[in-house]
Formats: sequence, structure tokens, C-alpha cells
Amino acid sequence: MFVKVTKSGPRRYVKLVESYRDEAGKSRQRVIATLGRLEAVTAGESSALINGLLRASGQPTLDEGTGETDFAPARSVGDTWLLTSLWKELGLDDAFRRVLRTKRQFDAERLLRVMVFNRLCDPESKLGVLRWLEDVLVPDVDTASISHQHLLRTMDTLSDCSEALNDVLAQQLKPLIDQELSIVFYDLTTIRAEGSTSLDGDVRHYGPSKEGGIARQFMLGVVQTAEGLPIHHEVFDGNVAETKTLLPTIETMVKRFNVRRVVLVADRGLLSLDNLDALSAVKIDGRHLEFILAVPGRRYSEFDDLLKAFHQTHCQDADREAYGEMAWQDHRLIVAHRPEVAKVQTAARDQKIEALQADARQWFEKLDNQDAGRRYRGRKLSDAGVTARFYKAVTDAHLGHILKVDLTAETFNYVLDQRALDRARMLDGKLLLVTNMADHEPQQIVERYRALADIERGFRVLKSDIEIAPVYHRLPDRIRAHALICFLALVLYRVLRMRLKASHHPLSPTRALEIARKIQFHQVLLHRRETASGLTKLKPEQRDLFEAIGLPAPAASRL
Repeated sequence: MFVKVTKSGPRRYVKLVESYRDEAGKSRQRVIATLGRLEAVTAGESSALINGLLRASGQPTLDEGTGETDFAPARSVGDTWLLTSLWKELGLDDAFRRVLRTKRQFDAERLLRVMVFNRLCDPESKLGVLRWLEDVLVPDVDTASISHQHLLRTMDTLSDCSEALNDVLAQQLKPLIDQELSIVFYDLTTIRAEGSTSLDGDVRHYGPSKEGGIARQFMLGVVQTAEGLPIHHEVFDGNVAETKTLLPTIETMVKRFNVRRVVLVADRGLLSLDNLDALSAVKIDGRHLEFILAVPGRRYSEFDDLLKAFHQTHCQDADREAYGEMAWQDHRLIVAHRPEVAKVQTAARDQKIEALQADARQWFEKLDNQDAGRRYRGRKLSDAGVTARFYKAVTDAHLGHILKVDLTAETFNYVLDQRALDRARMLDGKLLLVTNMADHEPQQIVERYRALADIERGFRVLKSDIEIAPVYHRLPDRIRAHALICFLALVLYRVLRMRLKASHHPLSPTRALEIARKIQFHQVLLHRRETASGLTKLKPEQRDLFEAIGLPAPAASRL
């Protein structure tokens, strides 16, 4: 069987011809199928040729179809579409691409985008990113060409360009920041790191963890605006004192954000008298940096005399929150007293003290009876052993300044320091703030500080939704790159939250991404030749979401 070209007038046809022998044994030819005109076949119009072959073999033609339908695995695209649109609207694509231009044969900006989106959609290790990409479609990104080495090399590029990246990020975020008055909040958290090796310049060190206990970790400092927008982050060694991180962070932040006025709000763990003097010397455009810092009142006995009159006059019989102001260290000391909180704190402490004293009475009784010759089951008690056990119980209850155990005495003994107990009760329910802001009332100062709780929620997002920890990277530069990727994810999360809040939409960013994730991309192979593709039909809640945040809904034509 072979193909033969025949003529019919001016036209030429392609035919499928079969050779055979007739009854006389002579060689003959017969046409099995006409496959079409030669001009059409040579021009690439091969449908007639294929149809002819299919008819010759007894199979359905292309027009009749094979009856077969293959479905490619569905890939989620709604959440990555949303994040891509937000990324581009913030101008991060062009800004980062200018910084991350590299001679390497890959687009570092797009790979950075993939790693940031992964932290928000399905946080995984860098190897886990590749598994995630098997089930998702990221607009403008050829996910099939991404390898593990590409991701690691991108992290190395981030480390090399970290200063420039933070500078351009600051430029892109400036339109979202109040240029007249910027209230900024600063706080630190600890990020647990795995691994036992030690390197030069390592940021992983053992230190007290925010989750409790001692852990190998690094410190992450974050600065955010009053609206909840993270604008700056710093990575510190895991054993650094919190007070030493404040000034370097603020100085860097002030250089990057050219706002006319900055008011720093920070927690009590960051205050020391040295920090207070240094902060007072910081100037922005000739003006002193303004601050609102929580004062660890129990650390400074000088507050006793300052607060005594205010406590007796405004707090003892108060049934609502009371505010006061006095001078301290040439600054304003703002005091807020919540009577309901004071009652809870006092009752909890008194309950602990009573339980400890009850245990002490039992031990006193057992020791006396033992000295009188009475025997108890178990090991014989000793004054030194009871002293050690009681001291540990008092220390664990954080009451060592009130119940004072005599560790040098030969017999078990302790005293209740009534003055320390009265002082603790006086400080119950009180918030002490030191500030140099002259144009805010005490209540306004307190409200500004209490907004600091939002940065704690940001840390919870980093640790739960974005899963910044534990960190398995070993190299210090890659740890910093990992922190930058997670920080960028937090920026997108908070911008999305701001947009949802501005439109009075009830969804959280996490729930919004879950709803968008249900929008999927589908591909269908029909009759082995025609491919149909499209998106799942958007539900009303999905359309409402994209309208609320002011971003275009997904469209198959733009994928």
C-alpha cells in the first residue's frame, strides 16, 4: 500500500493505492481512498488526508470524533491571581525586577513572587514549593521550569540585594503612610531555628524564647504603622538584649521613610534609662523623635511616691478607668488605671500567696512533728530540702519579691514583705507610659499605646498563617532572605486586610484567600485533538470579594 498522486485535468489528487495480482497473476493497482487535493495537503491542510486514512482503517473521522475525553488535573488560581494583582498594583513587580536583575538564567523577581505567595497560600519548605506548584497556576510564571536550585539561588540574590530591596519596598509603601504624622509601633519576637552547627556570623543563638524556655533562635524586629501596615524589619542574633535593638532599627527606619513626624510606640521590654536618653537625642528634620514607651513600673521603686497620691485619690474607689499625668525624668508620665483589671490581678495574687502559705504551714507542722518523734511514710524531711522546695514554688509563682525565703538559715523560714505586697497591689490594673508628646491628652496617649496589640497579632500571623518558624536554613544570609520573604507575605496580608476593612467587608485575609482558592483552572482534551480550557464559574461571594478589594476578577483570557 502506498500514496500516489494522480491528475484529473488541471487538478492533482493524493490517493491511497493498493497493489494486488488479478486471477491471471498480473500486477494491478486499486484506489483504497482519495486523500484530497495535493495543493491542500502541501499547504498543511491535512484534515482530509487524516480523514481518508481513518476511513480506510474503519475508524471515525476527525469530524465524527473519537468519543474520547481527557481531563487534566484542576489547578487552583484564584488566590494566586488575587495576590499577583495586589503585587502589581503596589508596583512590586517592576521595582523588584530592577533590583534583582541578574546574569543568571532565571527571573528572580518571579521566583521571589512564587515564594512569597506560597507563604500565604500553603506555607512549605523550598522543596515543598515545588509540590505546591504542581497543583496551582501562578499568572505570568512558567512554573514547570522552576527548580529547587532556582529557589535557593534566588534567596542568595535576595541576600546580595537586601538593602536595595528594602529601599525600593519603602518607596512603594510610602503612598500608604501618613506623611504628616506617622505613629509607628516596634516590637520583637523570637523565631525558632533548627540545626546544631555553628557558623561565622551565625544569627542562631540560644536565648529565652517568647514561647517560653530556652531555644536556639534569632530575633525579628518589626515596625508597623498605626493602620497595621508593616514597613520595616530587622534580623538580630537570638541572644541579643531587646533594648539594644531599638535604636538601630529606628535610625534605619527614619532614613528610609522621610515623614515629617515620627512617634515611636514600644512595649515595656524595650525601655531602659539609657535608651530613654538616647531616644531623646534622636532628631528628624531638626525635631526630636517623639515616643510613647511603656514603663516597667515594678522595676523602679521611685514610682511609689509618684503614684501614691494618684492611687489614693483616683483609684481605690474607682468604678471606671481613670487617667492621670505627672512628671518623670523630664518627661510626661501617663497613668491609666482599670479597676476591673486590678481586682482580677489582686485576687489572683492573693490566691497564690494563700496557697503557698498553706503549703508552708503544712511543712512547718510536719517538721515540728518529726522533731517530736512522729514518723511519716517516705523519706525524712529536712529543713534544707523544704526550704529549696518552697523557694522553687515561690519563684515559679513570680512572688519572690513578696514571699522572701531565707536560704541561709539553718531552719526553714520565710517572711511576707507587707510593703512589697502593698506596692504590688497599688500597681495592679495600672498602665504607665512615658512620652515626650506635648499635643496629646493622657487618654489619647493610652489609646495610641493599646493599638500596639495589633503588632502582636501580626507576629501571630507570621508564626501561624505564614509559618515563619521553625527555620531549617543554616546559612545566615539565607535566614535573612527567609525573613524577608515572610515579611513581604505579611505586607500583602496586611494590605489585603486594610482593603477589606475599608470596604467594611467581614472576611479576614485568610478566609478571603480560602474563598479565592476555590476558583480553579481546567483543561479538557476532546477527541485527542481539541483542547478546551477555562475557569470555574465565579460564585457571588467570590465576585463580591474582588469588588470589595478593588481588584479584577480572574479571566481565562489573561492566564
